[in-house]
Amino acid sequence: MDVRKELGGVARHRVDREDMILINRLAKSELTPEQVYTFSIRLCDNEIDRDWERFDEDALRSLSGLFVGKSGIFDHNWSAEGQTARLYRAEVCREDGTTAAGDGCRYLKGYAYMLRSEKNNGLIEEIEAGIKKEVSVGCSVTGRVCSICGAEHCSHQGGRLYDGKLCYFTLQEPTDAYEWSFVAVPAQRKAGVLKAFAPGAGTELKRLAAGRPSCLRELEQLEQEAALGRSYIGSLRRELVRLAGLTDESLDLKIFSKAADRMEEDELLELTRIYQRRMDEKYPPVPQLRPRARAACASEDGAFLI
Repeated sequence: MDVRKELGGVARHRVDREDMILINRLAKSELTPEQVYTFSIRLCDNEIDRDWERFDEDALRSLSGLFVGKSGIFDHNWSAEGQTARLYRAEVCREDGTTAAGDGCRYLKGYAYMLRSEKNNGLIEEIEAGIKKEVSVGCSVTGRVCSICGAEHCSHQGGRLYDGKLCYFTLQEPTDAYEWSFVAVPAQRKAGVLKAFAPGAGTELKRLAAGRPSCLRELEQLEQEAALGRSYIGSLRRELVRLAGLTDESLDLKIFSKAADRMEEDELLELTRIYQRRMDEKYPPVPQLRPRARAACASEDGAFLI
């Protein structure tokens, strides 16, 4: 699918008094308009990308606040030497048209500044010449909703049609924005927007396995096994907390539960064994049907004596 993008990710922006107020909120010492070079950036939008994912409008608005103050780097290489510019303002903009998901087109526009210096002169010239213009972003979201079933975790595959309906995933509730980066390919194209998820960390693997049925089947099997493993560990933690609460009334279960969440399987099994033994000592099991001592024959026949 040919995802429509604004040609070029970077455009020149003329600095004004309001810009300088926002820039100087981030600067350690007050800067003048002559010291800075400013430009605007199309960071991301709400169109379906090559990973069959999209931001919704609420996510874009959340990102507009999260990206303010974030550094611009090169090729998502997290190095202080690669820091080139910083975003001082961001806003969600409208544009004509409708996305493949049926929404009105929206995109996140950022405003960045850098110092006019000998070090940055070459980059400024490349921006002015249109050589450096493509950008992508790195961020984290908590929600990833399937367009087919509305679930966050499912077996549907992005890009496939189910009863004539396209499967894609809507990214919601951003929690952090890491950085924005000059890249060799446009944002949300092929290389895609770099996204990190709290759940569903296999998204990048799915993208790499696209078009390879054997790889997809193996990945799905690994995901199922991982889900079973998470369920097993979760049940161990719940059982440990239950036993601890029954055997030690002085225990703060909220604090203990947080500690249990950080334990590995061997730790959980050992503590569960210890608390189970305490449980058996404190509340010994009593069978409902217990063998009685054999009574003397005389006492057994007493009811029939006159």
